[in-house]
Amino acid sequence: MLHGVDVSSHQSSYDPSGLDFVIVKATEGRSYVNPRMADQAKAARDEGCVVGFYHFLWPGNIEAQAEYFIAKAVEDPGDLLAADWEQNSQGTHPSNAEKDRFIREVKRLRPNHQVLLYCNRYFWLNHDTTSYAGDGLWIADYVSRGEPRIQADWRLHQYTDQPLDKNVADFSSRQALRDWAAGGS
Repeated sequence: MLHGVDVSSHQSSYDPSGLDFVIVKATEGRSYVNPRMADQAKAARDEGCVVGFYHFLWPGNIEAQAEYFIAKAVEDPGDLLAADWEQNSQGTHPSNAEKDRFIREVKRLRPNHQVLLYCNRYFWLNHDTTSYAGDGLWIADYVSRGEPRIQADWRLHQYTDQPLDKNVADFSSRQALRDWAAGGS
């Protein structure tokens, strides 16, 4: 298991030393860009971490959200990309069809990137009806690391949010994750 974190603008700083990967919030909807994104990604790259970016999905305008995400994320070839599918501040969430369409549109726009679905265990078990997670499932379930309580195959597991979102990746080495992120199997 590899160790990593995901960060957003709430983390004014973080220490990527000793981590294998870092996933940075890039965008939300069609109007928000993480003002710390570039610095957070640079800190991870400087430590040799595999880097990823995620977009917090809102219902509606799915193709426009995918284009916004791709236009604003500071991704390099081989970076991971992810759709964050959960309830928003208004208590709504994108439908299954919207979630699936967003992932497919990001894959169309960035065919040489692996695109993941991030969601929590509740969403996976109670809202998902298609089991479509793009190239891999990134599941949030706050239990023992690497042991999410789901039956589906997963690639990343967020197991706590204390003191920040900590994750493990189901890869044998950082290079294996890097190769997969760059389009390997």
